[in-house]
Amino acid sequence: MSRLGLTLMIGALAVAGCRQDMEDQPRYDPLEASSQFADGMSARTPVPGTVARDADLMPVPDKIPYPITIELLQRGRQRFDIFCSPCHDRTGDGHGMIVQRGFPAPPSYHQDALRKASDRHFYDVITNGYGAMYSYAARVPPQDRWAIVAYIRALQYSRAAPVAELPQALRTRLEASP
Repeated sequence: MSRLGLTLMIGALAVAGCRQDMEDQPRYDPLEASSQFADGMSARTPVPGTVARDADLMPVPDKIPYPITIELLQRGRQRFDIFCSPCHDRTGDGHGMIVQRGFPAPPSYHQDALRKASDRHFYDVITNGYGAMYSYAARVPPQDRWAIVAYIRALQYSRAAPVAELPQALRTRLEASP
């Protein structure tokens, strides 16, 4: 048998193996009505207890789960400057560059309600978003979220630190300033 004949035979077998009904499989378009189910919907709700494939199943603690070290605060400041400061600005007042260009201002971290908010609140907002803020779960890993929370707490503390807790050199400078 010639090479051309062999090629034609293989081609004919391949074509015979393809049936149109494989391409035209019965399926439903999203949100299409269906007579197959009693509720008339083709989209089915997930079985109770179904978990997303990429869901983080680790329990989230209420407090920062890492020791507060200078390295953690530096990492938090770096991540804060990258992800948070465009809206919240570098001091946490909520007057970032995006806000200066017309985006709604986020709340200041220095208001009483947010100073009293739990660490978990800030972690959850970074993870899930809140109001006009979208989720940063895909951009900021959990350990960095906690570092950002630690840095937010440092920003809050820097505004309301009791003078008596400052080192003597800083107290002297503070008392000497007008």
